Amino acid sequence: MLEQKDSSQIPPSGVGGAALTQYSHGAGCGCKISPKVLDEILKSSIALPDNDKLLVGNHSKDDAAVYDLGNGMALISTTDFFMPIVDDAFDFGRIAAANSISDVYAMGGKPILAIAILGWPVEKLPVELAQKVIEGGRAVCKEAGIPLAGGHSIDSPEPIFGLAVTGIVPTENLKRNHTAQKDDYLFLTKPLGVGILSTAQKRGLLKPEHLPVMIEQMTTLNKMGEELGKIKGVTAMTDVTGFGLLGHLIEMAEGSGLSAEIYYDKIPVATGVREYITQRIFPDATTRNWNAYSDTVKFEKGVNVMEAFTLLPDPQTNGGLLVSVREEAIDEVKNVLRNEIVAVGKMIAENEKRVWVKQ
Repeated sequence: MLEQKDSSQIPPSGVGGAALTQYSHGAGCGCKISPKVLDEILKSSIALPDNDKLLVGNHSKDDAAVYDLGNGMALISTTDFFMPIVDDAFDFGRIAAANSISDVYAMGGKPILAIAILGWPVEKLPVELAQKVIEGGRAVCKEAGIPLAGGHSIDSPEPIFGLAVTGIVPTENLKRNHTAQKDDYLFLTKPLGVGILSTAQKRGLLKPEHLPVMIEQMTTLNKMGEELGKIKGVTAMTDVTGFGLLGHLIEMAEGSGLSAEIYYDKIPVATGVREYITQRIFPDATTRNWNAYSDTVKFEKGVNVMEAFTLLPDPQTNGGLLVSVREEAIDEVKNVLRNEIVAVGKMIAENEKRVWVKQ
């Protein structure tokens, strides 16, 4: 029988032995397996039966599976989970839940239901902290307007949390990540750099004023994805997570049979991030990402390559939506986003490189 811990002796999350990031080898979406390794894992010689109702499955690199319900609506199914990216248990639950729900929004859908996935080292960390993680997940589900209706838990060596999420979408509003068109403009709905900030936190170097910046970005739901799904001029959409902006843009461009330009000076960057870049603080996953796709990227003259190498492959957790938009739909998209967002790139004809990074 497991020894029950006295809750009065539990150090607060983020203090001493209960600093969650010290109990995991990775953090947030930086835990993801690299693109090249994942391709190897997904190889299969087993031929699955045809299913004309499966609109999106393993045959593409989309954010979720989609099943045609036959009444003009489709069912979206997705799951995501990871190890702590912050020390506070409640915030960890919020971040993991928001990140999991994001895949439904990235398909242009509306989430309707979630169930929890929890792994907890019960001999190392108080179960009361696990309860706080679940509460954080429940709070974000409430914000999204969905129930956290159940789940599954295991005793694991490291803390793990996430959700399996079900959503719906009118079939005509379904957005994919490989249907961009030449001359589309690219928009990014959140700044980059949370992987860098979270690494600074794990090393004890994050300034207090930058913690709220990181938490707010990672807990903000990508709700605008449902509204963007209704815009015909939005030709493709995905969320930027563990593979970094470059990785997810490469998937979009490659799947669409195109290349892409990035306007580096237009890329939004989270407050404080450049300060840590100058200190060479970045996740190990940044190098892993870069090694996976560096041969498909070209930096043009004038770009700060050292900074761009750190920033563009930075693994994002609950990152923004990357949206490919026809020129005539730009004003409609800006109305949904409700800010002064500018294009960060453009889809171009396929050529010898998949992504060109311009100043």
